[in-house]
Amino acid sequence: MQETAIKYFTPKEAQKTLPLVKQIIRDIINNSFQIRTIVESMNGDIYENEEVKKLVREIDGFIKELEEIGCYYKDWNFSIGLVDFPAIINGKEVYLCWRSDEDEIRYYHDMDKGFVDRKPIPQNYLED
Repeated sequence: MQETAIKYFTPKEAQKTLPLVKQIIRDIINNSFQIRTIVESMNGDIYENEEVKKLVREIDGFIKELEEIGCYYKDWNFSIGLVDFPAIINGKEVYLCWRSDEDEIRYYHDMDKGFVDRKPIPQNYLED
């Protein structure tokens, strides 16, 4: 299997993907809510529940869609929706970091860091 090259986004390029990314995140959050609702109402084996299996398969598909765009889903609690976009800021590989309650992509963090380490994207990267 051939490894694909990382796609690096400018903040403007990442911003252009947001309408699609937002819809995919809504679908992931909606499915995870449905799974939680089913699990809370069950006493049996959730792993044998066909509806849960279907919803999980759909979430897997949504996450693959994000990866096809070139970004990565990072909210493993499936509650708010965090997405990272690979980028180069000041000559360094970083992730542009977006959360589903934000209108724009305005933050980034080092690749080995996470949401709590976000910093504002330098203004010169936000201008045309």
